[in-house]
Amino acid sequence: MIASLSKWWARWRGTSADEGPTELPVRVKGTEFSRTTASPSQVKGIDQPLVWVVTTLVLWGLIMVYSASIAMPDNPRFANYAPHHFLVRHGFSIVIALVVAVLVFQVPIDTWERAAPWVFVASLLLLMLVLIPFIGKGVNGARRWISLGVMNFQPSELAKFGVLLYAASYMVRKMEVKEKFIASVAPMGVAVAVVGSLLLAEPDMGAFMVIAVIAMGILFLGGVNARMFFLIAFVLVVAFGLMIVLSEWRRERIFAYLDPWSKEHALGKGYQLSHALIAIGRGELFGVGLGGSIEKLHWLPEAHTDFLLAVLGEEFGFIGLLLVIGLYLWLTRRIMQIGRLAVAMDRVFAGLLAQGVGIWIGFQAFINMGVNLGALPTKGLTLPLMSYGGSAILLNLVALAVVLRVDHENRQLQHGGRV
Repeated sequence: MIASLSKWWARWRGTSADEGPTELPVRVKGTEFSRTTASPSQVKGIDQPLVWVVTTLVLWGLIMVYSASIAMPDNPRFANYAPHHFLVRHGFSIVIALVVAVLVFQVPIDTWERAAPWVFVASLLLLMLVLIPFIGKGVNGARRWISLGVMNFQPSELAKFGVLLYAASYMVRKMEVKEKFIASVAPMGVAVAVVGSLLLAEPDMGAFMVIAVIAMGILFLGGVNARMFFLIAFVLVVAFGLMIVLSEWRRERIFAYLDPWSKEHALGKGYQLSHALIAIGRGELFGVGLGGSIEKLHWLPEAHTDFLLAVLGEEFGFIGLLLVIGLYLWLTRRIMQIGRLAVAMDRVFAGLLAQGVGIWIGFQAFINMGVNLGALPTKGLTLPLMSYGGSAILLNLVALAVVLRVDHENRQLQHGGRV
């Protein structure tokens, strides 16, 4: 009985009954000065600062989506919507995304490596499916969505994740021949070209740009020869340049970006940009206050999606913009650190996968911010984790769950465990 109580007491204190006392005397030349408690180190399962930063961005985005969309029912186009319509739908998407992300976190990275080709093929099939009439849903002349009833799914978001998985897996498999262009780079280039052609048929040049950058980033981080890397980069720049030159409406966007205030563009292609700049200008240093935006009152189109940052700048000012930019910089840097640690531990696929997510989140946030601030031509890309969009928030949180899994496995290996 006494032995049982002793073991119970030892377990309650976090020690073993056979270990003996945990208070170890500290002696110098035979004199005891103090006692310290020796206890086993505890390993946290996830990167808590990263989780809190992501949570901050998601919740701030939810508030801004409500603020930017609350007045939309005043527009005859949205007369049947309640003031909280977009808030409820976005909140529902976040809940679904969190549930899926928790499930994804349970999947070992080795499983993702084996499933990479299948996820890529599935994304290709969905990109083809969205182009079929009566299946793909068109909005503003673009056919990018498949209606699932509870939400509209955008296959291009899955394509980003699919290319990310496939590129990381591909570089691991081609590690021995990465100095040879045909053997190592050409097949990956063909895969990205196929995805790009399907995206341009929607059309969705913004998603194609993100996917191309993800693939290029993983090729570079995977150790592809520098000459080959810059050759591919040059080919991509020329390709995107030709897409703009050969497309009249893309050329008009560039001209509108260069002079959004002209009579020719102020009410046309430069309308969104000019009103985004007005919104950010009204915010000044500290903003007009949450809910006080004027531009969201039917002046700035897509205020709750592509131009959410402009409304945030108007309501929270320059300080608010700096805070958001700082959060994205920290998030991207932390994800890249997790990836580098995995590579250093000889987990190349896991490292490239995590770093690919960092490139994805960082580059897309950079493009969206550049568009809202007038530094880049208008492009239909949402602000990751914050803008309204069911499939976007779903895949963003899934990708971050994979990063947390990489970090979790890194921690296990660092402390002598097994993945």
